[in-house]
Amino acid sequence: MLERMKEIIAEQLSVEEEIVTESSSFKEDLGADSLDLFELVMALEDEYSIEIPSDDLQNLLTVGDVMNYLKDKGVEA
Repeated sequence: MLERMKEIIAEQLSVEEEIVTESSSFKEDLGADSLDLFELVMALEDEYSIEIPSDDLQNLLTVGDVMNYLKDKGVEA
C-alpha cells in the first residue's frame, strides 16, 4: 500500500516519491496546504473507492495515519 500511496501523494503534492515516508507529515514535511489536502483526499477516495468524512481528516496528519485509516476501513493493499 505504501508504494501506491507514495505515487498518489507525490503526484498530488508535486514532490519526489523518495521523500514520502510513512512518518511524513503532510503539512510540515510535504508542504501541503488545505487545498492540496482536499485534492489528495479526493484522489485517495477515487483510488480506494472509499469516502473519507471531513470530520476524520483532522486526525490524518501523516502518511501512516492515512494508511492505518484505510486499513481500519477494510481497504487492502
